[in-house]
Amino acid sequence: MCELCAISSLIKTSPTTSLHKFSQHGGKTGHHSDGWGLAEYEGTTALIHKESKAAAFSQRLKYLKNYENKTQCAICHIRKATVGEIALRNTQPFVYELQGHSHVFAHNGDLKNIWEEIIFPGEKPVGETDSEYAFYYLMSFIKELWHNSVPTLDQRINTIAQVFTELEKLGPANFIYSDGNYLYAFANKRIQHNGKIEPPGMYWLTRQCNDVEDNSQEIVLFSSVPLTKENWQPVPSGQLFVVQTGKLITPSS
Repeated sequence: MCELCAISSLIKTSPTTSLHKFSQHGGKTGHHSDGWGLAEYEGTTALIHKESKAAAFSQRLKYLKNYENKTQCAICHIRKATVGEIALRNTQPFVYELQGHSHVFAHNGDLKNIWEEIIFPGEKPVGETDSEYAFYYLMSFIKELWHNSVPTLDQRINTIAQVFTELEKLGPANFIYSDGNYLYAFANKRIQHNGKIEPPGMYWLTRQCNDVEDNSQEIVLFSSVPLTKENWQPVPSGQLFVVQTGKLITPSS
């Protein structure tokens, strides 16, 4: 399976440390060598970097890590190809621009028979993956919700939770999604070290510290597997997490 990682912070920060440890799973300390992607938000707009090659040996990713661009929200993905050829079109995260917001999505798992189980009108994915199909299915609801104006948080949560709960019935469904205002995380199960497919599908961590200018910093991290020896907690199966600027909004902390 692929791996996910995301960060949300109160003060703009460089995700370099987490990104370095995560990227090593892409072909060096892990076998997820079939592509990588990074979305970095500036306001509600995301800059997307992608390659259909191993993250651990990517010169482009090495440049990004050295450049240390700062952001309040970043979403990362490293791919182990199971459906669809190794190609840029099948590399995550995926993005859709709507109402001046970059809607960014990444998935880890295996949504078996999604093409037969879920049929919807409208745009179809560019690639062949179940992940992109799931994203377009989510966006069919998001576009309707955002049609006339920017929706409330409660409206967004209700729609996103409904779609993710439906998708998790098809198999391992671990999602990271952002609409430019909030970061959403949802998980159920993934392949564990014992070879079984079971919870947890994702872990999360909070940090409170001071930045280099001695400002109080708050950070929330999500990852398919713990990236450090800190006290990472499993994301409860089937529960939607919502974060904004390093603060956990729901479930309440």
